[in-house]
Amino acid sequence: MKIGPQHSYKFLVRPVVVVSTISKNGISNAAPFSFNSPISFSPPIFGFSCNPGHDTWRNIKENSEFVINVVGEDFGPLMGILEKDFPYEVSEIEKAGLTTQKSTKIRPPRIKEAYAWLECRMIDHRELGDHVWIAGEVLEAEVKDEFFDDVIDLEKCRPLSHISGKFFGINPVRVEYERA
Repeated sequence: MKIGPQHSYKFLVRPVVVVSTISKNGISNAAPFSFNSPISFSPPIFGFSCNPGHDTWRNIKENSEFVINVVGEDFGPLMGILEKDFPYEVSEIEKAGLTTQKSTKIRPPRIKEAYAWLECRMIDHRELGDHVWIAGEVLEAEVKDEFFDDVIDLEKCRPLSHISGKFFGINPVRVEYERA
C-alpha cells in the first residue's frame, strides 16, 4: 500500500520520552516526544525533534538544559494533558498530576514517575524540515534499580511507544541474538 512519503513515520514504532525544561522564571514545562534517539556513545549525546513553536524549544534556547524522562505505559493516559498547548509558564507537570524531582546536574526538574532520566545540556541544534533537531550531551543518566539488570527490563518498565496520533504501542519483549 502506498501512503505517500509525508506519512512514512507511521511505519515506525518510536519510544516516547517526556522532555522537561524550565523557564527563566523557574516554571517547569514538560512535553512528550517520539522523534528521539541516542546519537553518540562518546561523548554521550541524545537528540530529539521539536516543533520550533513549542515552549520546550523556547526554554532550551534560554538556558540550554533539558531532562529526557523515559516513561512507561502508565503515561499513556497523560499524553493529552502533556501535549496540550497551555499558556507559557503553565506547568504541564502539575496539570498532569505528576511530581517534580530535583535534577542532580541541571536546573530543569526530573519527573519522579518516570523510570529513567537523562540530564542534558544542548550542544547543537539544526532546523530540519518543519522541526528543530536538538542535540544534548548527557551529563547524568539514572534509572530506578527495579527496572535495570545490565539493560532495561522491558517487562517491568513497559515502555510507551508512539505510532501516530492517538495510536501507541506497549508490551515489548526482550530477546537476545548473537552479534558478530
